[in-house]
Amino acid sequence: MSEIRTEQRRFTRVKLDFPVAVHQGGSVWHQRLIDLSLGGAATDQPDVWDAQYNEPFTLMIQLGDDLELELHAYLQHVEAGRLGFSVQHVDRENIQPLLQLLERHASDPELIAAEVDRLD
Repeated sequence: MSEIRTEQRRFTRVKLDFPVAVHQGGSVWHQRLIDLSLGGAATDQPDVWDAQYNEPFTLMIQLGDDLELELHAYLQHVEAGRLGFSVQHVDRENIQPLLQLLERHASDPELIAAEVDRLD
């Protein structure tokens, strides 16, 4: 799980710094979001990390003003103090806020729109 991999990403990663609560079963870890894309997210690694790697996670990203973005994900890698998640599901209530967040913080918002078009 800690191997370092070189890979080509399908989606543009946008660097962000928001609080994120990572939930699994009855456990919750309070972390910081490092980056986000349509297909994945990276967070910092908490000091105590005793999660079940093969079980799903829910990431609750705190956007401020009582706004949260909920993503359902699986852990893909742990390396250099980072946790890399693959987003498996974004429900209808969260897809528009996710897109707006990515477009607002991307260096090229048109690239995000093109990636959404490829999903269809």
